[in-house]
This record gives sequence, structure tokens and C-alpha cells, in this order.
Amino acid sequence: MATSQVETVSTGADKAKLGAAVALVVAALAGFYLLSKQGQIAQWAALIVGIAAAVVVFGTSEPGKEFVAFGRDSWKEVKKVVWPTRKEAIQMTGYVIAFCAVMAIFLWLTDKTLEWLFYDLILGWKK
Repeated sequence: MATSQVETVSTGADKAKLGAAVALVVAALAGFYLLSKQGQIAQWAALIVGIAAAVVVFGTSEPGKEFVAFGRDSWKEVKKVVWPTRKEAIQMTGYVIAFCAVMAIFLWLTDKTLEWLFYDLILGWKK
């Protein structure tokens, strides 16, 4: 049995960048609420600029680069998926609904049979 070891290398610069990104998001949110008297344009500008700056700082860190690479790989995998046609999707949906209906009837019949068996035959509690 082979175990794979994951080695995480985190430099002080990366930690500082992540801290700065978090601080920028907090500052953007604080600016959004503190600029309420200046109007919505100032509020939204502060929020968008702060979050954009946080994204840029995060993107320059190693975890940010890994996140972008993960996103690219995920998008490549999504492109490989063979999606069902509309007809196939409708057929599969119909099968699922029919199966649910059959199971509901089966469970209802089982419940009523056990109810009849226990309450009427064994215990003699006629309703």
C-alpha cells in the first residue's frame, strides 16, 4: 500500500500576500459601509476596487497560482464531458419519475400490508 506525501511549501512572502489579500477584502467591506453618506457610486467603487486588488494580490501568491491552474484544469475537464441530448435528458427524467412512483406505491402497499397484519390479525385492533 503506497501512501503519497503532500508537501506544502509556504514562504513568508506567500503568507504576507494572503494576509494582505484578506486585509484588502476587509478594507473593501469597511469602505463600503463607511462611505454610505457619499452615495452608492462611492460605496460600490470602494468595494469593487478593494476586492479587485485582493484578487490581484492573491493571484500573485503560490496558492493563488495553484488555484488558477486548478480552475484551468477543471475547465478542460468540463469541456470533455459529453452532455446528453434534450431527448435523452427527458427520457432519463421520465425514468426517474416513474421509478419514484413505483417505489412510492410499493412502500405504501408494504405499509398497509404490515398495518393490516399487525393491527388486524395479530393484535385484533379493528379500526
